[in-house]
Amino acid sequence: MKNLLRFLFIIILFSSCNSKITKHFDLIITNATIIDVLGDTLSHSQLIAISNDTIRLVDNMSNLDTYKADKTLDAENKFVMPGLWDNHVHFRGGDTLVEENKKLLPLFLAYGITNVRDAGGDLTPSVLKWRQQIAKKELDGPTIFTSGPKLDGIKPAWPGSIIVESREDVKSALDSLEILKVDYVKMYDGSLKKDVFYEIIKQAETRGLKTTGHMPLSADIVTATELGLDGTEHMYYLIKAGSPLADSLTQTNPTYGMFPEIIESYDANLAKTIFEKLASKNAFITPTLHIGKVLSELTEIDHKNDSLLNYISPGIQKTYQGRVATAKKSKIRWK
Repeated sequence: MKNLLRFLFIIILFSSCNSKITKHFDLIITNATIIDVLGDTLSHSQLIAISNDTIRLVDNMSNLDTYKADKTLDAENKFVMPGLWDNHVHFRGGDTLVEENKKLLPLFLAYGITNVRDAGGDLTPSVLKWRQQIAKKELDGPTIFTSGPKLDGIKPAWPGSIIVESREDVKSALDSLEILKVDYVKMYDGSLKKDVFYEIIKQAETRGLKTTGHMPLSADIVTATELGLDGTEHMYYLIKAGSPLADSLTQTNPTYGMFPEIIESYDANLAKTIFEKLASKNAFITPTLHIGKVLSELTEIDHKNDSLLNYISPGIQKTYQGRVATAKKSKIRWK
């Protein structure tokens, strides 16, 4: 017992002495106002200590003398918050635009975006290489989570997609994605059949792969979620499920042309029921509201003088001209 008490006394004495030792860090950010995005609060006059690219502690500026650092950064009159995510980006345009896409990577960081979710394109080898280089700090850019190639039907809407025409094609398609070590499976509704869409979800679920993407309009979002669908891109399929006419319109006109009637008949109470079902399955929706707003305003707003065009190569700008023309002509706009 005496030995135990002596041991505890030594530990307490050592801890007390150790607390007076000045702690040293690589970087201390001073005079910061920290935004708590979950608690919706501001914490003023804060210091943030960082070592090895990791935040080690946050403290009040009144305790600054307790710490030392190789470098300090004064954040007076500035805000500090968690890095932003862009949850729906595309790196694409073919081999001739690899370098142009690569040059966009630092631009994300300049706007505080530290993570991006690549939702499929035709530059998979390059994207996977960038992902690795960024992780090794050999390239400046956001952390990349990628789906690799999209899974689409016999007539894929976008280059670089893996064709999955029948249920028998699903296994090999998922094998390919697993070999690439993608972060999730992205499906697209260019010509993907409903039964194949459901089969992709079921087989991906058995492999522990996350699934998201566009749905064939003949499919049902609740059914897909019950099969294991983890999420969906854009709001169309959620809005469709909120209309009492959805089933009848799906049988007669399973195209985006149904949406004027879908929107007119949208029932908030029915939609709430759908939301609750999806929430119970931890399903997520990536709404992509900004691109929807941009596309809806194309006929009113001229983007020719946008400052960001200085950072986007003419080659990439050219790839969007067809999208712009289509959006201007169409009442139903999507990305």
